[in-house]
Amino acid sequence: MAKAPVLTPQAEDFPRWYQDLINKAELADNGPVRGTMVIRPYGYGLWERMQQEMDARIKDAGAQNAYFPLFIPQSYLTKEAEHVEGFAPELAVVTHGGGKELDEPVVVRPTSETIINDYFSKWVQSYRDLPLLINQWANVVRWEMRPRVFLRTSEFLWQEGHTAHATYEDARDYAARIHRDVYGDFMTNVLGIDVVLGRKTAKERFAGAINTLTLEGMMGDGKALQLGTSHELGTNFAKAFNTQYLSKEGKQELVWQTSWGVSTRMVGGLIMSHGDDNGLRVPPRLAHVQVVVMAIKGDEAVAKVRELGAQLKAAGLRVFVDDRVDTPFGRRAVDWELKGVPIRIEIGPRDLENGTAMLARRIPGGKEPVRIDALLDLLPKVLEEDQAQLLRESRERREARTSDVATIEEAAEAAIAGGWARIPWADLGPEGEAKLAEQAVSVRCLIAEDGSVPEADDAPGTVAIVARSY
Repeated sequence: MAKAPVLTPQAEDFPRWYQDLINKAELADNGPVRGTMVIRPYGYGLWERMQQEMDARIKDAGAQNAYFPLFIPQSYLTKEAEHVEGFAPELAVVTHGGGKELDEPVVVRPTSETIINDYFSKWVQSYRDLPLLINQWANVVRWEMRPRVFLRTSEFLWQEGHTAHATYEDARDYAARIHRDVYGDFMTNVLGIDVVLGRKTAKERFAGAINTLTLEGMMGDGKALQLGTSHELGTNFAKAFNTQYLSKEGKQELVWQTSWGVSTRMVGGLIMSHGDDNGLRVPPRLAHVQVVVMAIKGDEAVAKVRELGAQLKAAGLRVFVDDRVDTPFGRRAVDWELKGVPIRIEIGPRDLENGTAMLARRIPGGKEPVRIDALLDLLPKVLEEDQAQLLRESRERREARTSDVATIEEAAEAAIAGGWARIPWADLGPEGEAKLAEQAVSVRCLIAEDGSVPEADDAPGTVAIVARSY
């Protein structure tokens, strides 16, 4: 009788496969309050590596980290009408504290444009104070009606950047820089996801923004996932909070602003982009465990894996030494397969006799014996090969499952069948976008014919990317 699979096969039930993988790979659990999650150590290790890579890029772009309060006076959100309207259904509001009714209800942070603007209005006095570039790593709460771990939770972790500039052009260019050089570079070259960089339609734009730039990734089932956004806020929040500066000419001017963020949703995107029926596959540049060195059995094997693990760590690799020989080897191997560690090096008594180890590669699959003394030179090359393979697979999947169409009906058909469609925005427009929404299909972004980001929704040659999404 055949063994039951560890995970529900993707082709059988993709959402069930996703949930199985989160549980079996020990990434997260559901929290005690509906819509919340507990991120387990292995899952949190992935998020920590994302933070490290992103934080370095954000600082390279000139932003500094700060922290603002979790609680925001309710009156702050009402200052920018479009903003409060956009977030009203998702707000968690505190009315009592310390056993007493509060004089003014406070909102649990859904995003921080309002409270940060309150402080920007105090900190910005002169053109010499600009640009002001701030980022914070924090948690936010948006009450979620249809929760799914990592993808949509009522509380999630993220970074949110907020900036103030002297001119529209400076703010526009900075939002584009974050979009391209921070988010685009990270998602392509570290996550190994071939994202499409585009512009949101007016319907999909962030509440209170004049333009939203997005990064859309195709998941394993052909649906789209918005992995990050960068917004031009214009002067909307500056007007609401009276955030002004004295120009070189001695005039009071409103600042131009941006905000931008990515969240733990990227962990969900990582799972659905690269996972297979055997579990997660973690890109080597991201992996907090790139190599696990495993003792199959025997004291000599244990001593050798500890020695080898120390050598590989000294060479700059991120290594875990699995010397738990009291736990069956097969069980441990399956666990590491589920967790998607790129490389397993397996050493037992026979391997020691031969001076070899068994090299198991998670991403392409397969095993081969390799001389132990060759591993230091071999592993960095293998890890880069496997990183490149994941990005190549991501690109090939997106290209193979994206269709060029001419009508709204064809666009809907392609999306419902599990792919993306490209259609000229001039042929679709807001009316066509509304018709697609009736079939749970959305315009994920607008791109130019050459794949770049258009300067305006109605720029000549603008193409809409249409899909079903998470």
